[in-house]
Amino acid sequence: MFTGIEEYRSLDTASLYDNEKGVGCALRESGVPREKVFITTKVWNADQGYRETLKAFDQSRKKLGVEYIDLYLIHWPVKGRYVETWKAMEELLDNGAARAIGVSNFTVHHLEDLMLNASIIPMVNQFELHPRLYQAGLIEFCRSKNIRVEGWAPLMRGRLERDPLILGLGKKYGRTPSQILIRWALDHGFITIPKSVRRERIEENAQVFDFTLSVDDVRLVDSLDRGERTGPDPDNFNF
Repeated sequence: MFTGIEEYRSLDTASLYDNEKGVGCALRESGVPREKVFITTKVWNADQGYRETLKAFDQSRKKLGVEYIDLYLIHWPVKGRYVETWKAMEELLDNGAARAIGVSNFTVHHLEDLMLNASIIPMVNQFELHPRLYQAGLIEFCRSKNIRVEGWAPLMRGRLERDPLILGLGKKYGRTPSQILIRWALDHGFITIPKSVRRERIEENAQVFDFTLSVDDVRLVDSLDRGERTGPDPDNFNF
C-alpha cells in the first residue's frame, strides 16, 4: 500500500515553492528516520550573495525542522551573485550543515564561470530535461566534470502523454506514457523528479523499477529532441 513519504525517500523542496514547512511536518509525522530521507532545497534568486545565502539556508533548515540538508542548490544562475553564493555554500558543506551542494538551471558557460572561482565543483546540476529538451552538450559537460545530472519536468508537464512514439512504446512494454518517460531518464542514468499532486499518479510514477527500455528504444526517444522548454531559458530570464 502506498503510504506517502514511506515510499518516496528523496524530497525536492525550495524556498520559492513554499513547501519546506509541509515537508518537515510530513517527515516528523511519518516516523521515518531522518537518515532514511534525502532532502533537497534551494536558495532563491533574491536571497543570493554570501551573507544572504547563509541566512536563507538557516531559514530553510528551520522550516524543514532538520539539523542538516542533504543537498542545497543555487536555484538559478543570477549574474553577479552566484559566485558569492557558492562561497557560502562551500562553507555550509565544510561545516556539515549541507551534505552536498550543487546548482540548478546552470548551462555550460555558467558552470565554467563558477568553477573558475570555486574550490569545490558542484556535485549536482538540476535542469529541465525530457525527450523534447535533451541537452546533450550540457549532459556531456556535466559528466566530464563528475557533476550528477538531475532532470526536472521529466514528463514535460504532461505534454508528451499523447506523443505517438511514447504511446507506441507504452503499448509495447505494457506501461503508461509517464512510466516510459521516467524509465527513459533512468536508463540514461539521470536523477529524475516527476511531480504530481494526484495519489494515483504518484503511485504510478514509482512503478518503474521492474523493466528497462532497449538501447534502440532509448535512442528513438532521444530523437524527439526539439529544444522545447516548458520553463524559462537560463540565458533569457528576468532574475
